[in-house]
Amino acid sequence: MKDQQLFFKILVAFSVLIVMAVFLFINPIAQDLSYHNFADTREILSISNFWNVLSNVPYFIVGLWALHKLHIKKSLTLLSEMNLAYIFLFVGVTLVSFGSGYYHLHPNNETLVWDRLPMTIAFMALFSVILSEFVAVRVGKKLLFPLLVLGFASVLYWYVTELSGHGDLRYYALVQFLPILMIPLLLLLFSSSHSHIRGYWLLLICYLLAKVFEHFDAEIYDLLVVISGHSLKHMVSALGLYFLLSSFEKREALGK
Repeated sequence: MKDQQLFFKILVAFSVLIVMAVFLFINPIAQDLSYHNFADTREILSISNFWNVLSNVPYFIVGLWALHKLHIKKSLTLLSEMNLAYIFLFVGVTLVSFGSGYYHLHPNNETLVWDRLPMTIAFMALFSVILSEFVAVRVGKKLLFPLLVLGFASVLYWYVTELSGHGDLRYYALVQFLPILMIPLLLLLFSSSHSHIRGYWLLLICYLLAKVFEHFDAEIYDLLVVISGHSLKHMVSALGLYFLLSSFEKREALGK
């Protein structure tokens, strides 16, 4: 069993190194300004890009509801040692509603910073939680703050390089997508310290579906007319977080 766990850890570490090498040795990637050109630009109630702004409300609801269940109702089965990581996760989700809403009022590189910063909080805290649950609590706990710092630094580095005229998104892309690539490996190769891990899978599926909606923003808007792919992206990813929250209420500690 120990040999198997060692093999899995080496496999995960090797995968991380390969992905990092790919990102670090490719040319710098500037922010494509066409990214800010969303399909649904309707102004309603004097709010620009109304539905792209309003569709961030589910993040606020899920984030606050999670914090309520965590601290008031205490109805979530979590790793007590990682309480701070859960706080960062759900606070990050709540702040995404404000950051993304602000960005979509006036989409540009300056406002995009405030969209990406809270997302890195949520991404890095979630990754720390999963490491704690599937690998070892001490690993997730030790990596929480370094991961958060790396997340913040990746956004600030991108923005500073954009201001200098040589934008570089590589590190932000690495911070966002490496955990998404690693999470399925961790879920498959390691055993959890808790039951009901389906919430992680549902969150991952919703995230991938949200990226599809984001990519086909205009095509979905042309098809549905009433709503665009980007607005659906917000709602579907928030739904994934709700699934995760629900699984936290149903599970039991297994004693790892």
